[in-house]
Amino acid sequence: MRHNKKFNHLGRTNTHRNAMLSNMCASLIMHKRIFTTVAKAKALRKVIEPIITKSKEDSTHSRRLVFQDLQSKTAVTELFQNVSVKIADRPGGYTRIIKTGNRLGDNASMCFIELVDYNDNMLKETTKAAAKPKTRRSKKKADEGTEVASEVKEPKAKAPKAAKAKVEGEDKKTEE
Repeated sequence: MRHNKKFNHLGRTNTHRNAMLSNMCASLIMHKRIFTTVAKAKALRKVIEPIITKSKEDSTHSRRLVFQDLQSKTAVTELFQNVSVKIADRPGGYTRIIKTGNRLGDNASMCFIELVDYNDNMLKETTKAAAKPKTRRSKKKADEGTEVASEVKEPKAKAPKAAKAKVEGEDKKTEE
């Protein structure tokens, strides 16, 4: 039985899995978005979230702890200089998984995993929604608008006469 065995081994040995997740963490920090399978993305999320939380406090100790996991100086400096500044007020949930469908070769479910604060398209949509205030229209303005519209109305008698003339012309042709 497999009670309480929730760990996804991803079909790899322990050292291979740790190295792969470390490389994927560094790539995610450097590129802000990577394309991978859903299983790897879910495993990566469990690894990268604590690393980003450690980066909020910029001390030598936290840098050494993060470097143990990432093994990349450029990724550590990028994380502490740029990423941690942008996510400083966020309490958690630093990554987003967007499913994209299945891979053609083996039908594996694929996705994007990205850092939440770096997706410009989704940030623009949220700012547009927040910038537009909702207003209610009063009935007085609506009533005034209908009165003005009724005074400006022009008679539409010309169009039906033209239609009648066409019909009468066709009737004359049929009689002849």
